[in-house]
Amino acid sequence: MIFNTARDILIKHYKYPEGIGKYDYMPGFAIRGLHYDIQKSLLMKIDAFHYIQLGTAYRGLKAVPDEEVIESYGGTPHIPLFQMSDFYGKGPTMKQFMDIFSLPEMTLISCVTDFFMTNGIDFDPVHLYKDTTDAVRDVHVKGMMYDWIEKDMEHYILHREEVYAVLKRLVRHNKKLFLITNSPFSFVNKGMNYMVGKNWRDLFDVIIVKADKPAFFTDRRKPFRRLDENGSLQWDRINSLEKGKIYKQGNLFDFLQLTGWRGSKVLYFGDHLYSDLADLMLRHGWRTGAIVPELEAEIRIINTEQYMHSLTWQQALTGLLERMQMYQDAESKQVLIEWMRERQELRSVTKNLFNPQFGSIFRTYHNPTYFSRRLIRFSDIYMASISCLLNYDINFTFYPRRTPLQHEAPLWMDQLCTGCMKTPFLGEMVHIR
Repeated sequence: MIFNTARDILIKHYKYPEGIGKYDYMPGFAIRGLHYDIQKSLLMKIDAFHYIQLGTAYRGLKAVPDEEVIESYGGTPHIPLFQMSDFYGKGPTMKQFMDIFSLPEMTLISCVTDFFMTNGIDFDPVHLYKDTTDAVRDVHVKGMMYDWIEKDMEHYILHREEVYAVLKRLVRHNKKLFLITNSPFSFVNKGMNYMVGKNWRDLFDVIIVKADKPAFFTDRRKPFRRLDENGSLQWDRINSLEKGKIYKQGNLFDFLQLTGWRGSKVLYFGDHLYSDLADLMLRHGWRTGAIVPELEAEIRIINTEQYMHSLTWQQALTGLLERMQMYQDAESKQVLIEWMRERQELRSVTKNLFNPQFGSIFRTYHNPTYFSRRLIRFSDIYMASISCLLNYDINFTFYPRRTPLQHEAPLWMDQLCTGCMKTPFLGEMVHIR
């Protein structure tokens, strides 16, 4: 719906060609965390070390050859820091798409670019990017999305008893709950009535709507305002945040002063790494939990026999290449070339299991993605749904794992991945202990 409506806005209000209307949304095209080079019209996946994952750069709906990508960046697939996104994912020429709502935006940009390229229409990529993002923004700002959802809750919102179970369980164990959302009260009220029940407000000690995150966490200027039962703004000065009342706007600094909820005793859940979690962790020392719905599908894939077999053999080939490259005779070199080709084919197979264009949102071929880097930086814990908490006792402690550094690897053989355990010559390395 976001894609279709923004596409129609481009045609009707921005006077884009009618032919764009022939494009339909493609749910499996893009993944979260991708970077978009606005001036080059390149949508691509970048790893934690600022390298483009070759084979994942697209202009429009067509893959761009690796050689062309490398040439575009001065003979290297590395993106310099000054070109990368800033703290909130927006750089001078790059934009990182971090939330689920950005999936239709990335797809629309790609479709419009594809139409212009296919039909030989000259265009400025900067204008195209701005028009498209403005059209998508209008869908949100003008409340269109809220209207669709409120009119058909059963179609757009998952009614899951687990959400109520999590909240009720926390309340039963005397936890204080608060809700901070950018959505308007009417939408939140209808959605929570559907998801949790008519008494949903009784579960929360503080409810804040139209919060304007992430500015809510950094801007001290906006005071809290109270809404009455009809959602109308009141004029009284806010000296306390009362249970059962609804508050609008405000800022975190007043919130901390009025509640006294500070530091690592607070655990805040959100699904946007920048808008929800970054400032809270880095500036205020809260614990943070990232909700990453894609995690469920990715875990399902990595547990398939095909993925495990591909990864195991890929690790085995890596071990062979590493050990055997010392042999420089012609026959050995030919074998090494064949192994490298096979290894590359296996890497493509594992990538395609997640998404044919861009692969996993968490990994490039061997490195974490830039998305993963930010996820680990800004969240203490991450999960597919808040209902995952039901699998653990309320007093359960999550201990961080000590992962081996490269020079520590021989001492950790029993904790390496399954694929490494089957790598040739690994048995000899164990004796290093």
